[in-house]
Amino acid sequence: MPVAVIESPRGSFVKRLADGGVDFVSPLPCPYNYGSLPGTVGGDGDPIDAIVLGPRLRVGTRVSLPVVAEVDFVDEGQIDTKLVLSATPLTRGQRRALIAFFTLYVLAKRGLARVRGRQGEIAFRGIRENRTEG
Repeated sequence: MPVAVIESPRGSFVKRLADGGVDFVSPLPCPYNYGSLPGTVGGDGDPIDAIVLGPRLRVGTRVSLPVVAEVDFVDEGQIDTKLVLSATPLTRGQRRALIAFFTLYVLAKRGLARVRGRQGEIAFRGIRENRTEG
């Protein structure tokens, strides 16, 4: 099971980078604990992102949970897969909530990229569930 370190707790308005710096401030709170998997490298060159379902966790909390799904995301033309970690399998409601969140998130990321003068595709392509344990 992968180990994730929480960078932005559930309910946070601040999206943090793996080094603790501020990436951006959101007008809406994030409904998930958001972090990364130390020692890994995703398609964008950063540590692989992790979304941890469940109650709010503190910044810096380390959790080891099974991967229940993968979010297929492209950020500025780079593959930016996000792993969804949870103690229990993804429910239909959680799946719908993740789809709704990333549908809105992609719009916010596009706007942020435009403001920052960055180019490249930004897209949410769906969710692949991991139906096996671990």
